[in-house]
Amino acid sequence: MPVPTQELKLQIVNAATGKTLGAKDAPGAEGALVVRDLPDGGPSPELWQLVPVQAAQGGQTQDEQAYVIRNAADGKVLDNPAAADRGVRQWNAAANDKAQQWRVVPVEGEAGCYFIETATDGAVLDLTGPAITGPGQDDTAVVLSEYDENAKSQRWQFVTAEPERASDPVLRWAPLSHWNSRQSWRLTRSPALRPAPGATPPFSDMLLVLEAFGSDQEAGGWRSDGVNRSPDGRPTWWAGPGARFLADTSGAGGADIVGLKPATGLVTASSRGDGTFDDERVLHPAAPAESPADLWTLADTTGGGKPDIVILSADGLRVLARDRDGTFKPSGGEPALQAFGHGVQAGGWLADKHPRFLVDTTGDGRADIAGFHDDGFWLSLQDEDGTFAPLTDEPALKAFGHNEKAGGWLADKHPRFLVDTTGDGRADIAGFHDDGLWISLQDEDGAFAEPLYVLDDLGVDHGWSTAEEHPRFLLPTTRDGAVDIVGFGPQGVVVARGRGDGTFEPAKLVLNDFGLAQGWTGKKHLRLLADVTGDNSPDIVGFGDEGVWVSHNRGDGQFDQAQLVCRGFGHHDDAGAWRVDRHPRFLADITGDGRVDIVGFGGPGVYVARNLYRRFRTR
Repeated sequence: MPVPTQELKLQIVNAATGKTLGAKDAPGAEGALVVRDLPDGGPSPELWQLVPVQAAQGGQTQDEQAYVIRNAADGKVLDNPAAADRGVRQWNAAANDKAQQWRVVPVEGEAGCYFIETATDGAVLDLTGPAITGPGQDDTAVVLSEYDENAKSQRWQFVTAEPERASDPVLRWAPLSHWNSRQSWRLTRSPALRPAPGATPPFSDMLLVLEAFGSDQEAGGWRSDGVNRSPDGRPTWWAGPGARFLADTSGAGGADIVGLKPATGLVTASSRGDGTFDDERVLHPAAPAESPADLWTLADTTGGGKPDIVILSADGLRVLARDRDGTFKPSGGEPALQAFGHGVQAGGWLADKHPRFLVDTTGDGRADIAGFHDDGFWLSLQDEDGTFAPLTDEPALKAFGHNEKAGGWLADKHPRFLVDTTGDGRADIAGFHDDGLWISLQDEDGAFAEPLYVLDDLGVDHGWSTAEEHPRFLLPTTRDGAVDIVGFGPQGVVVARGRGDGTFEPAKLVLNDFGLAQGWTGKKHLRLLADVTGDNSPDIVGFGDEGVWVSHNRGDGQFDQAQLVCRGFGHHDDAGAWRVDRHPRFLADITGDGRVDIVGFGGPGVYVARNLYRRFRTR
């Protein structure tokens, strides 16, 4: 687990005993610290906060960051009194006191475990030997010992407190039976929740706006098969049969409904600009040669503001440009590039093994086609005439590929991205492998450098088991423009701030929510990043059990505690019984007011919740 941010309250747990750190509950203990068991129904564990010491005070580098470990309840801090018994205590905080400063050092090969060492002599928090396993010992004293890599008692874990959520219970009428068989009704609490008054941003109630594109037979019987979202969270989708998504089909700037309907083709329902949609119509008919393995998307490939239909077909990449009359060119003819397709003649690219991206890699405004195959990274640039360059005999980089010689990257475990990490306008390669983050920078000649290992975190070895369970995003979270990492890890939301040179600061746990520890799982819940308040900063949006939760971005790499903003689109029955594998949900501006709304494809059809937030308020 990354080091928590100073605002998080957390338990400090000894990894050897499973007991939590706290003050000795006895007269005359003078703040002595122990670890103890806390049975159900007993007192709550003591909570702590890690407060960074300013580098100028201690002269430390980023890798030697020191912390004051503060009791969240009374403000006292961990202190080394240099006593003969080496017992650690909690004491009143003193400015710049080195005896109250500690370093948190990850245990190599043990995800989520740390040594806690003093900033003075490098001694580490430990337990008194005889009491570790002694029977009947409720409290075990915490002491300082010399570092011993084999001592399990010197390993500590951070467990974040429950998130502080704001919501109100819902009242409902429940039947009440009487002794004489009569029945009346009484008002009682429901397990459902509703948004708290003043939740920011507020959303309207979920409203069915179109009885089509739904999973029920009456709404078309849609079943998504092969939809593949870009792992960096951008709105480009590779859609298989039955997929539904939102895209601008006309270039007017609106978000329309698009679906890939077997035997019919690409169909759409245009946005009316008021949160509703026109009836379904065919955008592009199916062609006889189309295969269920084809993947489709709509994207502006030339930078001219008009979307094209892009298909990864059996024979390669096909681009169907939009004509002046608003229709798209037929599917026939030669592909734009005989590569990146699922047929043998186009390279044998498989959706579950070989991620492909339609992205501007050079900064010229035109979309290029790139992908990670067995032997590495392949790239075809689009020139100003709209022509895609033939592939060379060798990959652009013999790394980030599926085979062992290219790194053994697996699509379900190792997310890869194409994103500008240096601010030079060119896309670099970023990938999370078992051991952490690897970066390959693109130079001004378009060549990709050998990958560099830049962050020992956020990989499989650190508890981030799969791309579905622990989504990761690379995008700016502050106004300085540098690309940061935002991830949903085992303990909550993690941020690693970008330095703007292809490297990142150590990851920090910034929010005790949206993680596995708080009950969020990839099979039940969606977690996205989007600007919901119109301040140009991405907020966290989670489709949870009770509905839609939003954590507002403060603009400094921190996020507010989540608020329930819409009692719909959630997993529980009270919130609509939405399922990840059947009911796609999106955040998009469908009204043109500059704020994203919620659009979901449920059983009966298309549901919408309008964003009611107003940036400019009047007194």
